Amino acid sequence: MTTQVTTPDESADTPGPAAPLSPAAPGRARRVIRTALPVVLVIAAVGGAAAYTSSTVDSADHSVRTVLWQEPERKPGKDPAGDVARGRASTELSKLLLPVPIGYRLGPDIGEMGNDGEQSGSKAAAAVKESARGLAGKERRDYEKRIDELRIEGTAVRSYVPDGNDLLVETQIMRMKDKKAVRNLYNVRSGLFETIGIFRQGPKIQGHTRNAKCFLLRKDSEGGEDPIVSMECMAYDGELSISVSASGTVPFDRAAVAELLKDQLNHITSPGEYV
Repeated sequence: MTTQVTTPDESADTPGPAAPLSPAAPGRARRVIRTALPVVLVIAAVGGAAAYTSSTVDSADHSVRTVLWQEPERKPGKDPAGDVARGRASTELSKLLLPVPIGYRLGPDIGEMGNDGEQSGSKAAAAVKESARGLAGKERRDYEKRIDELRIEGTAVRSYVPDGNDLLVETQIMRMKDKKAVRNLYNVRSGLFETIGIFRQGPKIQGHTRNAKCFLLRKDSEGGEDPIVSMECMAYDGELSISVSASGTVPFDRAAVAELLKDQLNHITSPGEYV
């Protein structure tokens, strides 16, 4: 199935330098981050590997070809429960995750949840609260209160990589009881990405321009050429908060990542058509 995905710039991923921030912009960004610190931490916990990828690349040996995921020498044995190569679908939440697309396979683990895992509401909430290790006292209590207010019911994650090992995609779906909280979280997350100045707009998601956005990390301000590009996408659908994080080598196929997010959102609406 071929679908046209529009992007702000259809050329190769080589945009010019970012426009300098106005003198007031840094102060405004700092104020937004301070007042929304708990939500910033939620962003890190709910989805987003851009900062981790960037710091990892900074210390990497750039003289050798980058491989995001090395295929194991031995293929896993046949699962006695059946073919799970496209991901498990044994629970209501795992069924909502997009099955591993053709040409991809399950990727590396996403923390304790593995590459195709799920957590209950209490465990999922505890995992998000754990991201507040750097806070203490009142700030931590306020943060944990906000997490409790989200009323998280569960989280499911899945990672996959293409046969060429040049892209890593991590998808996470979090279900909350309060649809308004889901929408507010999306608005705050996307607003922060637009405000802090280190991200630029990514491709638009056809058919989902009102409930999905993607962002790309801006290039090194000093003109450095990182071998890895990171793209962060966020979306919501009713009581579901969806995050897609992708890291890939240059040239980075951002349209392909946008297509995966579109398929993920369509799969939630019509699962049978995207299995």
